[in-house]
Amino acid sequence: MRLIVLPDETAVALAAAEETLNGLKSGIAARGAAHIAMTGGSGAVPLYRALAREPSRSEIDWRDVYFWWGDDRFVPLDHPESNAGTAYRILFDVSVLLGNSGTGAVGTDIAAGDFPGLQIDPDKVHPIDSEGAIAASAGPEWAAAAYANDIGSLVPAGEDGLPVFDVFLGGVGPDGHCLSVFPNSPALDRGAPLVMGIAAPTHVEPHLPRVTLAPRVMGTAGVVIMVVTGAGKADVVATVLAGERDEARWPAQTAILDNAVWILDEPAAAKLPADLRAA
Repeated sequence: MRLIVLPDETAVALAAAEETLNGLKSGIAARGAAHIAMTGGSGAVPLYRALAREPSRSEIDWRDVYFWWGDDRFVPLDHPESNAGTAYRILFDVSVLLGNSGTGAVGTDIAAGDFPGLQIDPDKVHPIDSEGAIAASAGPEWAAAAYANDIGSLVPAGEDGLPVFDVFLGGVGPDGHCLSVFPNSPALDRGAPLVMGIAAPTHVEPHLPRVTLAPRVMGTAGVVIMVVTGAGKADVVATVLAGERDEARWPAQTAILDNAVWILDEPAAAKLPADLRAA
């Protein structure tokens, strides 16, 4: 594991964008295409804004990238709590996704410097199909099974049969969860399905059902990029990174991997021991 501590959220977003681009470039160079598992939460918005702006937006041909999600809330894409919806609003050129010509943007996009979004191949954007499940009067497990099938069809597999994402983005929740894998989650079991539905948590918001990939998938990724910012995460970061190893209690510890880089701002890293920061 590499640990990077930077002054503020802006610096973290820029560093995470650089790590993301390096991972995607490696995949494109090796196979002509790259696969990224996207994230949500507080770290996603600054990172997506950094990727959508120059120089990141011109560093690679984004049409060579397949977009997936490590987890999402079981809600429609236009729901404010949708992880995929966040990317649609901030990162992608929506006119491309809609099949429209031009790159029109609204005034708020231009003011934020996000015009016009990444030029991507809409056929390579694969959100979890919560909308399809809802339309079929089915639940998160239906969406999970469909997503596992999609991943198995398109994402390269390693020798162990697990999918190999070139980049896997993640963060840490206030209870030490990552993905939608909460303390003592069945997703932590060695024999857990690759993708599974998760009941709505009662101890953290939002109280919505989820669909999540199993955390063991992170071990096969080219790079896992964990982004954590803000003083409110200092205690949990210190426990996860410097405390006793107990993945059942602190699922984010599953992302302490040789292929992982943790990028923190100073407030989030404030309670880490000096020897860990210096390592």
